[in-house]
Amino acid sequence: MGNLDSQRDWGHSKDYVRAMHAILNYDQPDDFIVSTGETRTIRDLCKIVFEKLGLNYMDYVTQNPKYMRPEELQYLCGDSTKMRKTLGWTPEYSFEALIDEMLESWLEYYHKSGK
Repeated sequence: MGNLDSQRDWGHSKDYVRAMHAILNYDQPDDFIVSTGETRTIRDLCKIVFEKLGLNYMDYVTQNPKYMRPEELQYLCGDSTKMRKTLGWTPEYSFEALIDEMLESWLEYYHKSGK
């Protein structure tokens, strides 16, 4: 993988669709930032996923300089304060809940496909 320590603002598509719906129903044109306001690293994602599968991510995941982005932003986090105050929107899914849902979906897929 590339930079395991890059930080991202991870959010669930269901939360973002609710946010888009709220924006579309707002009575005035405006700009809003939709985000969780929390960051987690790629390493956090790997660690949590592998732990949930009973594995140690360090036995499977390596950082390869080949995949490092020379112009990559190390920290990406949105400030959705205006969205939250103006439209009353807040994300309902935590980072862990997002991971749980993705894992459940993939495990179901592999179980059904016999892989």
